[in-house]
Amino acid sequence: MDHAEHHPVAAGEQPAAQAHGQQHPLGIYFKIWALLFVLSAMSYSVDYFHAQGLLRWSLIIIFMLLKAGLIVAVFMHMLWERLALVYAIVIPPLLLVTLVAIGALEANYTWLTRGAFFTPEAQQPAAPSH
Repeated sequence: MDHAEHHPVAAGEQPAAQAHGQQHPLGIYFKIWALLFVLSAMSYSVDYFHAQGLLRWSLIIIFMLLKAGLIVAVFMHMLWERLALVYAIVIPPLLLVTLVAIGALEANYTWLTRGAFFTPEAQQPAAPSH
């Protein structure tokens, strides 16, 4: 039985994807590069317009995460990988960030509780009532 006639590729040839690796159109790379440029400009504009406090840090972190996600997805070819590999790479850092956020919330609660109960004003005995 001749197996060459059952395959779409002629005998002795390799498919293009196996011979040279998977090629993506250059246009997508240029579009992502332009989008990264726009996101960077927006990140710099946060400082230019003197945003302060929680708004400033929220915007900077959002732009940073968007840029990192685009870089990983397109330039590191994660967009074209199998879903199991994507989960294996993405889930551990997300779990770590979640645990750090929980720890930060608990630390903030502990700090505020210590301030409420261990300040000099809280330790003064109440005046006796007669």
